[in-house]
Amino acid sequence: MARLCQTDGLTEDQQEILKAVRQFVDEKIIPVAQELEHADEYPTDIVEGLKELGIFGLMIPEEYDGLGESLLTYALCVEEIARGWMSVSGVINTHFIVAYMLMKHGTEEQKRRYLPRMATGEVRGAFSMSEPGLGSDVSAVSTKATKQADGSYSITGQKMWLTNGGSSTLVAVLTKTDEGASSVYKNMTTFLVEKTPGFGEVAQGVTVPGKIDKMGYKGIDTTEMIFEGHQISADQILGGEPGKGFFQMMDGVEVGRVNVAARACGLAWRGFELGVDYAQQRETFGKPIAEHQAVLFRLAEMATKVETAHTMMVRAARKKDSGERMDVEAGMAKMVASEYANEVVEDSFRIHGGYGYSKEYEIERIMREVKFMLIGEGTSDIQKMIIGRQLLKEYAIR
Repeated sequence: MARLCQTDGLTEDQQEILKAVRQFVDEKIIPVAQELEHADEYPTDIVEGLKELGIFGLMIPEEYDGLGESLLTYALCVEEIARGWMSVSGVINTHFIVAYMLMKHGTEEQKRRYLPRMATGEVRGAFSMSEPGLGSDVSAVSTKATKQADGSYSITGQKMWLTNGGSSTLVAVLTKTDEGASSVYKNMTTFLVEKTPGFGEVAQGVTVPGKIDKMGYKGIDTTEMIFEGHQISADQILGGEPGKGFFQMMDGVEVGRVNVAARACGLAWRGFELGVDYAQQRETFGKPIAEHQAVLFRLAEMATKVETAHTMMVRAARKKDSGERMDVEAGMAKMVASEYANEVVEDSFRIHGGYGYSKEYEIERIMREVKFMLIGEGTSDIQKMIIGRQLLKEYAIR
């Protein structure tokens, strides 16, 4: 609705970008999302349209042929896209994280090699940290890169939950390397692995078995990735120096949490739109159900949660843009947005009654999609640990 999810202080350029994205969502995504999602079909035409809009290079600096926009602009675009179909925002998310990591930590040669082609969408990024038995314990990474006599590395191991695992051509992969450091976190390295798009053997020693079947988040390819002696040069270490992978990945995850918060905001926003529209059309006892106090109160609570989540997401993005540390703000935004999105969408589902259980209605799809927000980029429990530990440091008794 026009009143919700408004952001103060945007420049004319930001407003024009958001207007273009919103129009694209309304005209090109929402009308086809149901059909593509139920068919689990990759949104090729939508992705091509996003390339033309410049979304793949939104935050990439102009010197590398991107638009040079802020994290806030990017997050607001993601919110708009997720409002249309959350899976499409996932196509952008991991690509953006890899581009961000290159911008912040890559060597100049790596930036010039990849960023211009990432800005156009020619090179598509994926982000690989998780493993089958890893969960939230990143220190337990077992995929290992062993240094060879000629200075190159051999990677062996299994990675899990790669969004864009099949369609990507450049994957940032976190591995364990034995650099002799005293801390396990300083014995991790991020490699930039090039591959061909598709499934099966996509590079020497690299196999993507196929798509993982999921309850929601369909259309997009979520995969495993298996390494069996993949030979890679030291030039492909992000930043050119081993042992910094954990810190590079955590920086990427931090902005990724803002992204997931934005996606949750988009889902909550759409859930409210569907609920408030249906409540004004459906009649019981001689009047629209929106006029019954129980439904009216529910709509009021839903709208308030949408606004709260949006405001916290915007604050976290602006804090990152200012160069300040924002792990607490990102964690809070991700936690609140994901929890509230689930509550808002469920309330909309209840408003729809029996029709909400029908696949003909959009709310059924969103009910399945919103569950991913609870686990993507760290569960609410993980966010609470991050927030709580930092608060204890800042409010320590002296």
